[in-house]
Amino acid sequence: MSADLFSLAAPAGEPLVELRHGARRVLLAPHVGGAVAAFYETRGADVIHWLRPATEAMLAAHNALGMASFPLLPYCNRIRDARFVFDGEPVDLSDDGNRFPHALHGNAWRRPWRVGESTETRATLHFQHALSDEAGHRWPFAFEASQEIVLDADALHIAMTLRNLADRPMPFGIGHHPYFPRTANTFVHAHVDEMWHGTPDPLPTHLAAHGSVEALKSPQGLSADAFDLDNHFVGWNRAVTIAWPDEHRAVTLSAGAPFDFMVIYAPKQLPDELCVEPVSNVADWINLDVARAQKGGGVLQPGETIRAAFALTTQRVV
Repeated sequence: MSADLFSLAAPAGEPLVELRHGARRVLLAPHVGGAVAAFYETRGADVIHWLRPATEAMLAAHNALGMASFPLLPYCNRIRDARFVFDGEPVDLSDDGNRFPHALHGNAWRRPWRVGESTETRATLHFQHALSDEAGHRWPFAFEASQEIVLDADALHIAMTLRNLADRPMPFGIGHHPYFPRTANTFVHAHVDEMWHGTPDPLPTHLAAHGSVEALKSPQGLSADAFDLDNHFVGWNRAVTIAWPDEHRAVTLSAGAPFDFMVIYAPKQLPDELCVEPVSNVADWINLDVARAQKGGGVLQPGETIRAAFALTTQRVV
């Protein structure tokens, strides 16, 4: 792609935040769920996209699902029927403004974030949730969150924080949702132990072996087209590489705790979509009756903060 052919403009009054480091660029869309809209670099007349870039139509629609990556807070993935019981009290998120039958990814990805400090290579985004009857604000625990996003010569770094502002314990999940370019020659490499199998919804049913587990560990890696995936993997070593061998390039996502699980979304019916996500829990963790090591998730005490960070390190492959 010619460098002068790539441009991305937000609607009037909703500017993008641009980070720059040499030939590398990151575009942030605070008004679209605190999302990353693009991460790319120029090489001569070419533009190399490390994440699937947003489009102006998706920006105008405020659709985080059309961004390059977006934060998952205060929980990740689905909650069955948008309901759960915590500390003996029922929680109903079915009227949360979420159009999905199972509550999905919390509410921070559907709300605007505020820009804090910003320099050429670093920006901080902030989000605060107060209790309200407004649609999209039915999560019954007040919290605040931030993202510190840093671009350097080797990587894009994202550090997230989540703080419980309620006067009682709050269940939580945290994650990020990057979309990668998907071609006929896209491969994913990672060490994992098992995969959560699921229903068509999809919701998890059981942990077991799967062909993708061994493929991920193989020298070639897992082809993005090999299976119809929307599944969680356990036992990963918090590092996964997405490679495009015919383009002689790769990007490695490395994460720290509490990102103890990895999601791969590579649907057969959407052959252009590929997500490889660092998350703190599997879908519907709060309703699953299994050991915490198998499902993740956690609880923040009043005033307690958790930090979670990951990086996308790019590589040229000979």
